[in-house]
Amino acid sequence: MMNTNRTTHCLSDAEQVVRRVAESVVQVGAAAIERHGRFFVALSGGATPRPLYRLLTQGGYRDQIDWSRVEWFWTDERTVPPDHPDSNYRMASEALLVPLGIETRRIHGMRADRPELDGSAQDYEREIADSFCVSRADRPPRFDLILLGMGDDGHTASLFPYTSALNANDRWVVANDIPPLNTRRMTMTYNLINRAEHIVFVVTGKDKASRLAEVLQGAYDPQRLPAQAVRSDSGTVEWFVDAASAIQLK
Repeated sequence: MMNTNRTTHCLSDAEQVVRRVAESVVQVGAAAIERHGRFFVALSGGATPRPLYRLLTQGGYRDQIDWSRVEWFWTDERTVPPDHPDSNYRMASEALLVPLGIETRRIHGMRADRPELDGSAQDYEREIADSFCVSRADRPPRFDLILLGMGDDGHTASLFPYTSALNANDRWVVANDIPPLNTRRMTMTYNLINRAEHIVFVVTGKDKASRLAEVLQGAYDPQRLPAQAVRSDSGTVEWFVDAASAIQLK
């Protein structure tokens, strides 16, 4: 059985959440670089992490870590070109990577805009394996940090309720059909996410309150609430939530 090692931090508002997570990012990153020379991080998309990414480019945080030693990956991506307004890559690039002056060779974006999405997912697995200097036949590598959000339906990354990716136990990255949205996405799987040393969820806003209470304190039903199945096998899982999203927690 997995060790959940789950901690929930309830902060007064979204601004405080962003500040606490930024502190965690630079602490984990600096420790990883000191320990093995590089910091492997997977970024989440959507609107919630944008203020976090912007904050990391500012003085108090920017100067605490050698950003040239960071390897940047993504947890998931929409099937749009990397310059599309809906692209997770574009959002992180504009808010974080360009302001930090990150070298292209350190940026590992998902190419989810290609016609053969399954092939692109396998290519991304190979890119991860090459970056960690491991074989795809080995156990999944251990990211130092994976950042995640949670949708109001309980999904995380692009692990949506009742979709095939929830059961992809032998893959690191897959294409995932999402019928309610009439789309496909590329996503990391539990198999890879749950190997991370540190997993950090960022959840804010009263629209997430009911679902957050179900995910953290309700009956275990990961097919309906995929975020419940994020359980680090030997690291930590931290939830940073604001008062508005936590209002229904006991």
